[in-house]
Amino acid sequence: MSQVYDNYYNDYHKNAEMQQNLKYKKKYRKLKRIVKDTVFENAALCDQVAQMQENLMLMKEERLFLLRKLCQQQGEIDPGTMMVRSQSNNLNSSSFNSECSTPKKTVKKRISMDASETKVKPKRYNKTARRAVNLIPLDVNGRPIFPISLGDLTVYSLGEVVSDRIAYHTEDLIFPVGYCSTRIYASLRDVRTKSLYTCKILDGGSKPRFEIVSDNDLDQALVGSTPDECHSRLLTAISPALRSITPRGADFFGVSHPTIQNLIQSSPGTRKLIAYKQQRFEVGKNHVIERGASPMVEEEADPGLGFAALHKHYALSNSYRIKEEPSDHDLLALQDLLS
Repeated sequence: MSQVYDNYYNDYHKNAEMQQNLKYKKKYRKLKRIVKDTVFENAALCDQVAQMQENLMLMKEERLFLLRKLCQQQGEIDPGTMMVRSQSNNLNSSSFNSECSTPKKTVKKRISMDASETKVKPKRYNKTARRAVNLIPLDVNGRPIFPISLGDLTVYSLGEVVSDRIAYHTEDLIFPVGYCSTRIYASLRDVRTKSLYTCKILDGGSKPRFEIVSDNDLDQALVGSTPDECHSRLLTAISPALRSITPRGADFFGVSHPTIQNLIQSSPGTRKLIAYKQQRFEVGKNHVIERGASPMVEEEADPGLGFAALHKHYALSNSYRIKEEPSDHDLLALQDLLS
């Protein structure tokens, strides 16, 4: 009797263990199926992400290409002309509809009204010839890469356009707050040596504050309410003989340079300026500035802007020539000769 009970007990435990193993085996198969599906789904998502990244790179390159084409065509397309063309197209369509529905007298009135509008709106743009600008390096988002080197002039920041104060712009120029540039010119201590001047436009309340600081005399800031006043003080501080030079403060700061003025004019808030007239620019096909390049500027021939031109001016007006400092190559050659 005891043997029968033992057999029954052993069979019961074996069946219970087998059922438990079958239960865990089913769970294992279920988890294995879930993991397998997850792996396939993850692989599909990775492929989709890679495809989206590739499409994103292509779209960025296409956008950068279109932006460059837009910059090239910006100067060739006159906004005033485009406005007149669009209004003329609207005029033709409106006149055609009016002929079908109203008498000819109303058509004449409509034409006269549209013609007056086309005459008024282009007055916003300056009638001067288009000014050539240089192509500058742009980042992925289409913004200019700073600093921008233009000969002796280097621009580090364009600042922000102030549209609610009329003194911060004129008919031809804009003076953005925070604008910062540097220019190489004669030193305040020795006219024969070069010095780096930092030009800034600061917020002076009702009027902008123009400031020129030399790297040799950081404590001696030349301040003025206009760029010409600031430039005139610099020329007088260098030498009283330079008072005869006509100040060109906007050129010294760089805000009148076509490339820089085009960037400032494209900044937000310029459409709200009351007195400023939009300038017309065109991109020179052969005027491309690579990053790190420093093309020569025509304004540097002016003695008030260029260091070399200042020396020539002294040689012509005072009948003597200011000696330039010898270069490192000349000093090394002189040392070799002496040794």
